[in-house]
Amino acid sequence: MSVKIGISPVAWQNDDLPELTSDFTMDDAMRDAAEIGYTGIERGRRMPADTEGLRAYLDRYGLALCGGWYSGSLLANDVQTEIDQIRAQVEQFAALDAPCIVYAECSNTVQGSRLTPVSRRPKLTRDEIVAYGAKLGEVAKWSADQGLPVVYHHHMGAIVEDGEDIDWLMEGAPEALQLLYDTGHLDMAGGDIMAVLRKWGGRIGHVHYKNIRADVVAANRSKDGSFLDAVVAGAFTVPGDPEGSIDFRAVTDALAKMDYDGWIVVEAEQDPAKVAPLDASKRGYAHILDCCEASGLSVEEKG
Repeated sequence: MSVKIGISPVAWQNDDLPELTSDFTMDDAMRDAAEIGYTGIERGRRMPADTEGLRAYLDRYGLALCGGWYSGSLLANDVQTEIDQIRAQVEQFAALDAPCIVYAECSNTVQGSRLTPVSRRPKLTRDEIVAYGAKLGEVAKWSADQGLPVVYHHHMGAIVEDGEDIDWLMEGAPEALQLLYDTGHLDMAGGDIMAVLRKWGGRIGHVHYKNIRADVVAANRSKDGSFLDAVVAGAFTVPGDPEGSIDFRAVTDALAKMDYDGWIVVEAEQDPAKVAPLDASKRGYAHILDCCEASGLSVEEKG
């Protein structure tokens, strides 16, 4: 059993805050990621849109496509409409041997608005989320039949944010729907990252290693700030940053014990004027290697 280490391009190209990363290009992200040793990268909006163009772009840097975001609208759509809307991305990702598609409900999220405090995110009842999970399970079953698993991304500002929301979603959804386990979003939401990992380890299909600066998160919460306000202020950082508060050794130990063999993806959006993406991404990669070695978790590295 072995894991692969990938990265999101968000430190170089932030789709939600493009002005923050205007001095960097997607080529910077690709070049730096490959130089550091990452074997994969998640899809970014500024990558080629067509399948063969994207394949050639990834091949140019020797990187695999290790997933990518999909903005879901299943609260507003019926199942067939949602399948019709996600179909092209599923087909593309399957053709490129991606491990999954990263699904998050965005029809009513507040994560992209700097004017809306994250505290005012949409909150559904248990029954509503259980029913939503069952509905999304139909989309996940269809996608799995196309050769591509669907992993659900719990996210700050969205209907599935904290540990309770995750419990309800996973209880309502069939096994076909997997979980994207994101340390930073769960910690920022006040969830118990180790408890969720222990409870739902068998459903985890993809992992994001995102660290948080607890003091920045607390300050943003005290001001009732938005999610993007927290990002700009520096809420997130990489594994191994001494300013971060998450114990990735404990997380990695748990993943090793459950024989996790998927991707571990570094995702840490920061202001590159304050934290150089190359330096931060090197630190994150080195720390994950150290954690895996200490946990006896084999890492698939570049040949």
